[in-house]
Amino acid sequence: MPPKGVGAWAATPLAGCRRPPVTGLAGLSLRPLAAALGTSPRMLLYDFGSKQELERAPFVRLFFEVHADGLVHPETYPDQGEAITDWFDTLGATFRDVCTGPDDTVTPTVVMAVVRGLLFDLTATGDRDRTDRALERFAELLDR
Repeated sequence: MPPKGVGAWAATPLAGCRRPPVTGLAGLSLRPLAAALGTSPRMLLYDFGSKQELERAPFVRLFFEVHADGLVHPETYPDQGEAITDWFDTLGATFRDVCTGPDDTVTPTVVMAVVRGLLFDLTATGDRDRTDRALERFAELLDR
């Protein structure tokens, strides 16, 4: 479950994970899917072109499609800023050894930016080996 106050645009990937990966989205109609994701069937069709394209969309692509839609239609996603900042406490606690203190928002921002960037890189290039190694290197840097 996302942190309190996270808008639909950030909760979308998390809601999509509730569906078993083996069956995917094929057995799900657009109306319940849109309701679970906090959007409308029309917006899903607008973003993906068809239900078939949505079914074929990799999870990470869906993640970035929703982020992009939040930038294009900010009025539809009024909580998009909170979707980022609501994770600061959780990430700060997780990375407390490298944070500068309880009010450190920079370290969680860097962690989120690196992970998002690597997800984008993986989606764009398909180079899992390189992006996995980059994530491992980032983890090593955090351990120093």
